[in-house]
Amino acid sequence: AASKLQSAEKLMYICTDQLGLEQDFEQKQMPEGKLSIDGFVLCIDVSQGCNRKFDDQLKFVNNLYIQLSKSKKPIIIAATKCDECVDHYLREVQAFASNKKNLVVVETSARFNVNVETCFTALVQMMDKTRGKPKIIPYLDAYKTQRQLVVTATDKFEKLVQTVRDYHATWKTVSNKLKNHPDYEEYINLEGTKKAKNTFSKHIEQLKQEHIRKRKEEYINALPRALNTLLSNLDEIEHLSWSEALKLMEKRPDFQSCFVVLEKTPWDETDHIDKVNDRRIPFDLLTTLEAEKVYQNHVQHLISEKRRVEMKEKFKKTLEKIQFISPGQPWEEVICFVVEDEAFKYITDADSKEVYGRHQREIVEKAKEEFQEMLFEHSELFYDLDLNATPSSDKMSEIHAVLSEEPRYKALQKLAPDRESLLLKHIGFVYHPTKETCLSGQNCTDIKVEQLLANSLLQLDHGRSNLYHDSANIDKVNLFILGKDGLAQELANEIRTQSTDDEYALDGKIYELDLRPVDAKSPYLLTQLWTSAFKPHGCFCVFNSIESLNFIGECIAKIRAEAAQIRRDKYMANLPFTLILANQRDSVSKNLPILRHQGQQLANKLQCPFVDVPAGTYPRKFNETQIKQALRGVLEAVKHNFDVVSPVPAIKDLSEADLRIVMCAMCGDPFSVDLILSPFLDSHSCSAAQAGQNNSV
Repeated sequence: AASKLQSAEKLMYICTDQLGLEQDFEQKQMPEGKLSIDGFVLCIDVSQGCNRKFDDQLKFVNNLYIQLSKSKKPIIIAATKCDECVDHYLREVQAFASNKKNLVVVETSARFNVNVETCFTALVQMMDKTRGKPKIIPYLDAYKTQRQLVVTATDKFEKLVQTVRDYHATWKTVSNKLKNHPDYEEYINLEGTKKAKNTFSKHIEQLKQEHIRKRKEEYINALPRALNTLLSNLDEIEHLSWSEALKLMEKRPDFQSCFVVLEKTPWDETDHIDKVNDRRIPFDLLTTLEAEKVYQNHVQHLISEKRRVEMKEKFKKTLEKIQFISPGQPWEEVICFVVEDEAFKYITDADSKEVYGRHQREIVEKAKEEFQEMLFEHSELFYDLDLNATPSSDKMSEIHAVLSEEPRYKALQKLAPDRESLLLKHIGFVYHPTKETCLSGQNCTDIKVEQLLANSLLQLDHGRSNLYHDSANIDKVNLFILGKDGLAQELANEIRTQSTDDEYALDGKIYELDLRPVDAKSPYLLTQLWTSAFKPHGCFCVFNSIESLNFIGECIAKIRAEAAQIRRDKYMANLPFTLILANQRDSVSKNLPILRHQGQQLANKLQCPFVDVPAGTYPRKFNETQIKQALRGVLEAVKHNFDVVSPVPAIKDLSEADLRIVMCAMCGDPFSVDLILSPFLDSHSCSAAQAGQNNSV
């Protein structure tokens, strides 16, 4: 028979996910009216509820049971929230059911999905008499069974989720991909979508944290290399704290290549974690304790390395003091004599062998050189050898017999094969002294001479040709103006005032002037004096005090000394200098005679012209007469030094040589080839011979 239900604004629930999230689901109310009902589930909460008495609930259930029993329909009691069960509440419910006919109690927990399905299955069995008596499973047994199902399903679902390796993946994308997978469906049915999403979110967070951990580990591992690049000087950082070292690193030129300063911090909350191709270390990572520990280890490593180097050198000196160590002597024969040495105990076996190897190379090289000298000293042993034949065994025995008494011969006793090879090479060189048989190899004097002439003379002729060309164009004059405290710029301004568009009239001829004023205190003095774009014809040196005169003198000496050391600048060494005395309007009568006398003395010492202040009274520091006199001096010096009237001298054939010089130099002499040939290579009249004549100038 149909029963009428009243359900005022009661919502119909379709799944556990809807609880507490009703607004996210379709809201459908239960209908009111007559429905065909086959059985009833009477729910009793056996947990400790708030603001209610269990006795009142039991009275309500009793009254409800009386009304329902009139329908003659099966009734089953569901003891709900058994996961938070109060034992005596449950006992009262069971006692209530035991007093009723065919009233069964099922202990349930919707939270853990325990016996929920059993409750409805038992009711169906009660409605269908053919199904037999329902089997009710106690809560604890049902709970264990349910938890085992959940654990198994959870394990399968977690393995399924772990196939996702990109922490950028979203739940929506992954759930759509997995929705037809049986392990996914089973977990959703048991635990619901919310828990599945939480499990996925935890996995994604783990992936992200693992990625960040690996990136951090990479950065920490790369930090020692960065510190070696930026903070390699122990004296600079030994007593610096980590914060002070950070400030020092920021000032290094290579800082940007090792570190990146991010706009937002911390680095692991920015998109920098995804820039796997950017190997630079985030600078804010250096504030961590791990980074500070790496720095401390770096400092300790530098200290240890410094100590290690010092002890290696100390051990090297110990070996040098042991007189009985001979060339070629094995390390095993020596180790027993140094085993108590402090330095030997400190360094590693590899270091001690490396130091001993270096020591052996030095004493072997020295012994071979002394052996070679001994062979030259005994040149009489090689007079009667056949030029085209190998020495006989008797002759070699004779040579060995004579030489064997020499300490220098005995020094190579442990290197007998090398000693024999040196002897045979010496015999070959004595009778065929060529570059190929020279005992000095690539240090052969003949080879060095050819290389020097091939390089130097080519540059010499090319450079001189350019100078001849530049100097021949005498209508353009490049002037370098040297002064102190802005005096050079004042002279340049005065010359420009007397010029028209940088063109200066002198003795009926127009000259284009290129002026380069430079303060004598400039640190770039030498680099500005002579460049590929500006080659000065002369240098005006202006002074107005004893101090500036002395400073000018030092600068000229420095320029000439620098030029003399570098052969390619030999023409700069002959650069004409002119001393110019500036007028002093405030104290002419007092200082001028002293400055004039001192200036003339320095000019005589430097062998250069001195331009005095003209007689009379002038309102400016520089007079037109002074400038013209100085310019005439430069033009005369240019003509004298470079002889621009004559063309570039023609290269003579070797057969037309005016002078032939035979030079003898021994390979291995302590005199460099540059020094021997410098009188020729430094000469203005020296040029390369014709092609193929490498030894002729």
